[in-house]
This record gives sequence, C-alpha cells and structure tokens, in this order.
Amino acid sequence: MAKKRILTGDRSTGKLHLGHYVGSIANRLRLQDEYQCFFIIADLHMLTTKQRREDIEAAPQNIRDQVLDQLAAGIDPNKVTYYVQSAVKEVYQLNLIFEMLVTVPRLTRLPSIKDMARAALIEEEQMPFGLLGYPVLQAADILLPRANLVPVGKDNEAHVEITREIARRFNHQYGEVFPVPDVMVPEVGTLVGIDGQGKMSKSLNNAILLSDDAKTVEQKVRGMYTDPNRVRADIPGKVEGNPVFIYHDAFNPNVEEVNDLKERYRQGKVGDVEVKRKLAAAINAFLEPMRERRAQYLAQPGFIDDVILSGNRCMREVAAETVRMVEEAMGLTYLRD
Repeated sequence: MAKKRILTGDRSTGKLHLGHYVGSIANRLRLQDEYQCFFIIADLHMLTTKQRREDIEAAPQNIRDQVLDQLAAGIDPNKVTYYVQSAVKEVYQLNLIFEMLVTVPRLTRLPSIKDMARAALIEEEQMPFGLLGYPVLQAADILLPRANLVPVGKDNEAHVEITREIARRFNHQYGEVFPVPDVMVPEVGTLVGIDGQGKMSKSLNNAILLSDDAKTVEQKVRGMYTDPNRVRADIPGKVEGNPVFIYHDAFNPNVEEVNDLKERYRQGKVGDVEVKRKLAAAINAFLEPMRERRAQYLAQPGFIDDVILSGNRCMREVAAETVRMVEEAMGLTYLRD
C-alpha cells in the first residue's frame, strides 16, 4: 500500500534553533519513515507580514539554511520532499479557487490572525487581504499534495480546521477530490528562551541555534536565566520552571546526573556554574552529530540547492495532477487546447 502523505513546513526565516527541534524537527524525524513527507518552505506566507525587497532578497539563503539545518538534524533527503512554495505555481491557482469556498466572517473569527497582525505591528485597519486569507493559502498548501495528516503547533490547529472545512465543501459541491486531513499536535510544547522570557526566538535574541559552535553554546548557557532569588550557591533554589533545568530535561540524557543536580539545587548544595557547565556539555553532545553531518553536506557544493530543486520538480508533478483533478471535478475544462 502507498504511504499516506504529510504536509508540514516553515516560513522562510533562516537558521533554526533548539526550539524548532523540540517543536517540529524531532517529530519529523519520527514520521519520515512512516509517511510520504512533503516539507514546504513557505516563502509566500512570509509576504503576509514582510513585503520589503530586502526580506525577499534574503529568502534564498534563509531557505538553504533551513534545509541544511534539518538535514544536519537527521532528516533524510532521500525520504522527504523539500520544496519552495512560490516555485509551485499551482498553489496560486488552488488558493484562488479556495477563496470562493470560505466566508470573510469565518476568517475574522480566528484570533490567531489578529495575533499575527499585532506581532508584525500591523494595525487592524491596515491588515493586508493576504494576511486575512493566510489560512486559505495554508489550505492550498495542505491540499495541493492531497495530504492526509498535518503536524502543526497548537497555534495553527484552528487554521487546519479551515482546511478541513474547505475540503469538505469542495468534495460536497464538486465531487470527492481531497482527503479531509487529520491534525497532529505534538505533545511537546514550546521551548522557553534562554532569557526565561517566553518561547525561544531569534528575533528576541534568546535562542541557541542548531548551527552554533561549541564555544557559542557555552557562552549562551553561561548567560542563561535561572532562579532570580538565588543569589548564592548555598541558598536553596527553585527547579520547577527554571530554564536551565527545563533544558537539562530536554537535552541531557543522563537522568541520574540531572536528578542529582536538581536535588542539590533544591538543597543549596550546588552552584549555577556547575549546573550550567554540565548543561553546556549535554547540549554540545546533542549538537555534535549535527555538526558532523553539516560539514559533510557543506563539503558537497550545490548539494542543498539540488535537494530543493529536485523537490520543486517532484511537487510540481503532484500539484499538476491535483489541479487537473480539481478542474475536471468543477468542469473548468472548456475551450482548452
């Protein structure tokens, strides 16, 4: 039997960090053997909040960095299809058709759209139509490869429900073309930033990148936020909610060591220096295989571009088949050469 299909991906924002690994990459590593995976680099979605020429000019390198980071993390380029959203023109076609199948009030009820506008410092009365239609374009992304499953973060779960509604409406109105995709929300949540202020983000400068070298990791870990009430090593500290121990739980496989550090921390019998030194060692051990794979890929000039271009060609074939099925179902086949 043919494998079921997955569609997931990222906006073209460049290098990835440990939060991306926890939130999505670890899940993709598990799924790449079970499903036919399509990983989109959503550069058109970037335009909903970033339309400057310099943002667009930065996209090619950002895309290369994202793909390289994921391959370095262990994604097998022979098992998945990476493609650039704007390189598959059928997405524009499907997006237009889907815009006819959803109402404006349905889209305005999504709180995430207003949240995205606020994050981009866009006043509601100046919201671009494309940002309001973000979930419709996302539906085109998901249904273009006729995906059966969509792994997303909790904040995008409501968007996928729009996709499910559009798929049902199209199938009811024109005939069965699209599977109604299921949603997968990973159990692991977001990773707090090293400053303890919200989730890890490059824009907040509180991230450890997957491409950071060992010295950079050590430097960032030394500056990590801990228990602010613990001004000396002999003062009992709080472990729960402490970013240093959140990272130990996520990236230090030595459970015995972690439990010992937690116990001594609560008793005021270990200093932050030791706790952070062991955390830096654990994170560097976690990242070292990625550094080795990264070096192997970088030693092959043009390899990353070949992975992306090959994925673009593969996705265009799938997309052309989907659009043909849509046009035939709708009857949009008249007066054609």
